[in-house]
Amino acid sequence: MRTRFAPIFLLMILLIAACSPAAEEATTAPTAEEVVTEEPMEAATEEMSAEEMDEMDMTEEADMEATDEAAAPAQAEVASVDYNAPFWANLELVDARTGESFTLADFAGKTVFIEPMATWCSNCRAQQSAVASAMDNLNPDEFVFISLSVEGNAVSDADLASYADRNNFPQVFAVATPDFLNALVDQFGRGITNPPSTPHFIVSPTGIVSELSTGQHSADAVVSAVTAAAGS
Repeated sequence: MRTRFAPIFLLMILLIAACSPAAEEATTAPTAEEVVTEEPMEAATEEMSAEEMDEMDMTEEADMEATDEAAAPAQAEVASVDYNAPFWANLELVDARTGESFTLADFAGKTVFIEPMATWCSNCRAQQSAVASAMDNLNPDEFVFISLSVEGNAVSDADLASYADRNNFPQVFAVATPDFLNALVDQFGRGITNPPSTPHFIVSPTGIVSELSTGQHSADAVVSAVTAAAGS
């Protein structure tokens, strides 16, 4: 009985296997339409990136132009100052505190009060205190105060800076170079090298140099003097 049905059962299995659909491939290859669609998308992405880069470059250029335009008025204002100070206004001095070089001409457009002094001079110290008080009532963007040591090699920048800090003086402190001091003597005479007489002079915004003044002045007197010079 079992031998009779075996061939029939085997035949049925073969028929079922023959009629079954082929297994689908694990990976389906992209169609032609999909390939065509992907290529324009990649091209569009590259084109957008180039446009964005152009826009970024234009934005940076616009920012730089705006910065230049903002700086132009300030530069024009400095250039418009007709500065006629003597040659010694272009001689270099050194800020005793910062070590940076400067000239009086750097302050073109501002009123500059210069006081020759010495660290051992008590009269100078009293006058500098009055100047410090005057500075509290004046715009630092319009007025500059310089204490100029005429002690030569007897005092260093470090010594002068220590003197200024010890007395809480906000003025700019510098040691007069031999060339600068000789030029001042030619301009004002030997009296400028006598610190106890508290000599001082003013340079106006246009470079006009005042006469040499001596004697101690109050803070109010200093304010009046520099304010008057600012309008000259």
